[in-house]
Amino acid sequence: MSERNEYIDKAKARIDQWNAEIDKMKAKADESEADAKIEYQKQLDKARQQRDEAEAKLKEMREASDDAWQEMKAGFDSAWDSISSAFDNARNRFK
Repeated sequence: MSERNEYIDKAKARIDQWNAEIDKMKAKADESEADAKIEYQKQLDKARQQRDEAEAKLKEMREASDDAWQEMKAGFDSAWDSISSAFDNARNRFK
């Protein structure tokens, strides 16, 4: 398997983990009281937005030419760190 495919597979696996986390957050939000539910919903929306951004970046990487791959990877790494941090912050508010 090429470095590119391995990298994309790892990113996809992380997004799949986020999807599972989002499902857990949604269940917790559904069980909460009205005031807390509003705050949970905001955090859930943020987590979904971060996941969507990561999926969009991943799609760009899949579609990039081999020549553009290394440049895309560098940009994706930077964006991934930011998106991952924001997702973790949203998830931590559910604890």
